Amino acid sequence: MGYNVYGEVNHKIMMNKMIWSMVLVVILLYGLEIKIVKGEVSESVCREERSLGKKACLSVLFGSNPSAKCCERARVTHWECLCPIVTPKLVAMINPKRIIRLIQGCGRTVPRNFKCGSIRTPP
Repeated sequence: MGYNVYGEVNHKIMMNKMIWSMVLVVILLYGLEIKIVKGEVSESVCREERSLGKKACLSVLFGSNPSAKCCERARVTHWECLCPIVTPKLVAMINPKRIIRLIQGCGRTVPRNFKCGSIRTPP
């Protein structure tokens, strides 16, 4: 990580890690108990859902539990929009166990052995 003369973590690097952590929270929140709808979801719908999820779950970036709005987004967003962006690089930047705890704190059941991109929940 880069440090400035005051010993603070380089702002850009820290923000990047925080954004990716939030993205994974959103992905897992949205992917775990949402019913699969037959048919394909358009890329424009996916972009909008990811954008709304990022805004609703912003406080998670700063160590908070998901807000009521974040949990609400979890109930309506298509998992097909989020799981494809979960890459090994993203997973390496976050703590999946923390994400699962946040989901449970949101009142969601975390399915066992659920595959979302490069992540699989414990069996």
